[in-house]
Amino acid sequence: MAIGEFGGAPSLPTEGGPVLSSGLYWLYEMNQAALNPSRAFADVAKLYFKNPLNPFAHTTFGKSVAAGAEVFERATRRYGKPDWMIDSTLVAGERVPVRVRTVWDRPFCQLLHFERQFTHRPRRPQPKLLIVAPMSGHYATLLRGTVEAFLPNHDVYITDWSDARMVPVAEGRFDLDDYIDYLVSIFHKLGGACHVVAVCQPAVPVLAAVARMEEMGDPYAPITMTLMGGPIDTRKNPTAVNALAQERGIEWFRTHVITKVPFPHPGVLRDVYPGFLQLHGFVSMNLDRHLDAHKKLFFNLVQGDGDSAQKHREFYDEYLAVMDLTAEFYLQTVEAVFVSHALPKGEFTHRGAKVDPSKIKNVALLTVEGEKDDISGVGQTQAAHTLCSNLDDDMRAHFLAPGVGHYGVFNGSRFRSEIAPRISDFVLSHEMRRNAGKRAVEAAE
Repeated sequence: MAIGEFGGAPSLPTEGGPVLSSGLYWLYEMNQAALNPSRAFADVAKLYFKNPLNPFAHTTFGKSVAAGAEVFERATRRYGKPDWMIDSTLVAGERVPVRVRTVWDRPFCQLLHFERQFTHRPRRPQPKLLIVAPMSGHYATLLRGTVEAFLPNHDVYITDWSDARMVPVAEGRFDLDDYIDYLVSIFHKLGGACHVVAVCQPAVPVLAAVARMEEMGDPYAPITMTLMGGPIDTRKNPTAVNALAQERGIEWFRTHVITKVPFPHPGVLRDVYPGFLQLHGFVSMNLDRHLDAHKKLFFNLVQGDGDSAQKHREFYDEYLAVMDLTAEFYLQTVEAVFVSHALPKGEFTHRGAKVDPSKIKNVALLTVEGEKDDISGVGQTQAAHTLCSNLDDDMRAHFLAPGVGHYGVFNGSRFRSEIAPRISDFVLSHEMRRNAGKRAVEAAE
């Protein structure tokens, strides 16, 4: 059973999995290397039987061989980090080029800015929007659709978390405390005049970071925070994956899923929860569905249904691209969020200091949940309102999207038509409210 299939909290392995040793990661690498000749042969076969000059390419036999070769190659390859593929967006009826630029860089995260190249600045306000992507096994490109939905009306930034196997041990550890420190540093980089959207797993560290900043009177705290399908209090309507974490306990995860990165990766000897094991958890949740999808790919290729085959490729290029998580971050998150429920119990700490969400008084809060979310149950994200007890009623809002599952909370047609507009309206309303307050103070002075 996996937590976080496509964007949730850090994934949990299947029940009854074997205890890992560092040797298993080495064995996985050896297996990948051993399959390289077979994949190369499959590529050659696909090209040979798809060549229009080859008479067999026009037969059912030739098409079947080419389709089988492609399915084999795709099913056995290691998928790299996908591209963003966002070159432009539509702002106020004008097609505007977009450049993706790194504006802040740390060993375990880069802050990307989707810089729109305006010919004329839009009249409508374009608030800064920071999207905190989940660090739960998939890359930030998982939120490509989320970014595209906000680009027409916002100046969008996103956290691009690093694959732990690519970070040398000399760069040090990365745990939940470091995650919160990174967020605070990013808020400072953006100058405070921004709005933060936490997608799934980051809901807890974002809430913690904002609470600490408010308690310390930090002027760079964001204007609003939107928490989407996040595990604030997993005791409410617990899902099967929440129950698994409770049943196993933290020591089980420590002994069953943590291993060391092998040579030749830059992060050699770093303790991680490896991506290939996470992928095993992701796929096993819906094994029949994935097998059926690959069968359909084969028949679509044989029948020449290019559109359906391309949709399959695009989905699985993203779905099968996974990253390693540092062991300390993964274990601390599982323990604090899913096992001990530290935040709702008032026991969550950052660098030894207790996190108190009731200190939040100036950052408006919007929570979004999906009625059919089987990762973060209904009520788990809304619990943030109870914790932020000192927020005025006009500084908070909640939306339960009817008929929407976990992935639909942040992507897809329902997100674009129902959820994204609500977030944009919430952000713009409080942006204008803040600006009006600043003008009033300046006038009084």
